[in-house]
Formats: sequence, structure tokens, C-alpha cells
Amino acid sequence: MDGNRRSNDEAGTGWFVTSAAVALIADDSAVNRMLLSRHLASIGIDARETADGKSALAALRESSDDVAVVLLDVMMPEMDGYETLAAIKSDETLRHLPVIMISAVDELDSVARCLEMGAVDYLPKPFNPVILAARVRASLADKRLRDLEIAHAAQRDAFLATIERQKSELARFLSPQVAALVSSPEGEQMLAGHRREATAVFCDLRGFTAFSDSAEPEEVLGLLREYHAMMGTHIVEHGGTLEHFAGDGMMVFFNDPVLQADHVERAVRMSVAMREKFAELAGRWSKLGYELGLGIGIATGYATLGRIGFEGRYDYGMVGAAVIVASRLSSAAEANQILVNPRAYAAVEEMVTAEPVGELQLKGFARAIPTMNVVRAHGAESSSPVLSGAGRGEGAP
Repeated sequence: MDGNRRSNDEAGTGWFVTSAAVALIADDSAVNRMLLSRHLASIGIDARETADGKSALAALRESSDDVAVVLLDVMMPEMDGYETLAAIKSDETLRHLPVIMISAVDELDSVARCLEMGAVDYLPKPFNPVILAARVRASLADKRLRDLEIAHAAQRDAFLATIERQKSELARFLSPQVAALVSSPEGEQMLAGHRREATAVFCDLRGFTAFSDSAEPEEVLGLLREYHAMMGTHIVEHGGTLEHFAGDGMMVFFNDPVLQADHVERAVRMSVAMREKFAELAGRWSKLGYELGLGIGIATGYATLGRIGFEGRYDYGMVGAAVIVASRLSSAAEANQILVNPRAYAAVEEMVTAEPVGELQLKGFARAIPTMNVVRAHGAESSSPVLSGAGRGEGAP
């Protein structure tokens, strides 16, 4: 039957099925099957016939995608309607099908039993064509609603899976905190910009320019990959937000977008861990004739944080005097020094051993800034002091 063609509505229901629908009839009486098929055809429903419960189950398990409703006789040989109904409702792939019981057994107990087992309706024989059409229509409407719910749930699950996949992909290019922020309800407000106290950390390599000039390009890239991977591990472990890599330099900040009451301590402990780990890398390259060191600058202060950039290319960044100070301190740091500004040092004074390096006149600042060099962090993985090297900084001017 053409799925888009209206029927003649011989049952006089005033209702037509305008899309292809198939009903499975299970009845041991050929006459009853013929009558049901004719009445269903009058309202636009094709019929598929079986003579017993076993045949009905086999037909459904072979192909149930186009079956919209099952009309099931109660009294059948071999496998009666009760058993067949129970089998349908216990099968995960079939239990969603609406089942209408049709039987000459017009007893209240039988009706109640079928409904309790999961049948959507019960129609006594001889059946009235108008009532049959109405009950089939109601069952089809319920199934369509159920199908829509299943489709909606599948779309929702696919959508959520896409979001999780995109978050995972974003985390490969953004810091985990920013990747989570982008896909969160409050993310837009945070991205728009806000002010708070934060700690900025800059670090870059000493001797990298000379290394780049004399080493093979493959060696330079190999060093950078190992250096970035090594530093990246500590950034994530300490909850830092990586703003950018730039060759041998990087900027990390703390206390945003996730608030951290101990953000200065996190920054210092991360820097100490980086310095100690980098010493291993520098030792290997030293055997090849290359002298490399790590200089770090840390500054705490109020800053504006949020989305910076232009349409099509945005970063999540920190802007303020603390950022500039941290950058200048990193440039001024000798190999293996971790230089901190007064505000940062005041927050961690009890947990570090530090030495004064004097008042540094940093580019762009009218007044010199008293600066401390962190020698060790108490309670860190390694508390061994690190002596400053002789090399001066090569960071941003």
C-alpha cells in the first residue's frame, strides 16, 4: 500500500493513517485474521499475519522495524497469548511495541492480567470496527511518541558525546581549565572579562639563542618538545592556566578561571619543580656541549582576565602590571633563579628559603622593585637549594 495515500475510511472513523504502518496479527483463526486485516486496511494499515505465538515471535525477531502494533489473540495452541506477551515484554528489542489483546475471553481477571503484563489494551470478540480503529489509533500515537522520545534521547546522547569530544579536543589546544570554561553555562560571563588578584609566571631558557644558532634544527625541535612536555606536566599538576608557549618561553597564571586560595604557593612550588626537573634535561645537553639554564619570574597583583584577541582567534589571558613585572623578572633572572616580586614573596615567606637580589630597575617602571630569589620551597618534593648560574636572561625585553 502506498504510504502517502489516504484510505477510504470504510470503518467510518474519520481518521486515516497517512504514513506506512504495519500491524502484526497473531490469531489461530484464519477468519479472524482476514477480518482484522480488512479493517486495518480500511484505515491505512498493512497487516502481517501469523497463526500462533511462536510464529509471531519469530516474525518480530526477524524484522520488527516496520511493525507499529501487535494484535494478539489470547487463546492459541502451543504458545498462548499470555506467554507470547510475556516473551515480547521481556525482550529488550521488542518490549517497546504496543500490544493489543483480542480474545473471546471477556473476563475481568484476563483483562487485568494482560494489562499488568504490559498490554496497552484489551479488545473482546466479536470486535467493533470503530472501537478497533480507535484503539489501534491510540496505540500508534503512543508508539510514535515513544519513538520520538527514543530518537530525542539518541540525539541528546550524541550531542553530549559531541560536547565531550569537543572538550577533549579543546583541552589539546587550551589549558584544561579554559577548555572546561568554554563549554560551561557561566563561561560567557567569565570570558567577557573580570578583575581579581592573580599570580603570573614567566619562564624561558638561558643559552637558547646560542644553542639554536649551533644545533641542528631537528635538535632544536627535539629539545623544545621535551622541554614543553616536561613543563606542561608540572603546569597541570599544580593547576596552572597556560596562556601561551612562545618558543623557549611560556606564561602561566594562577587563581583564574578556577579560584585558588593558595595561588601564590602553587606558582612557587610549580616553579621549583620545573627548575629541578629541567636540571636533568640541561645535564644531558651539557654532555653534548650545550649550556642551558631556566630563568623564572613570578609576580602577584590585581589584573584583568578574560578573552583577548580578535574574531576568529581568541586566547584566554591575563592583563595587568603583574604580568609585565613577571615577564621582566624572568628576563632579569640568571640561570636557575626564580625571582619574585614583594607581594608574591609576602604570601610564601614562611614556606620558602629565599635570598635578596636587590632592587631591580625593570624596563618600563619608574621605581626599582625589591626582588627575592627562591632558593628552596619547604615541603616540596625536593628541598635541595639551587645555585644561580652565571648566564643572564634572554627573555622579552
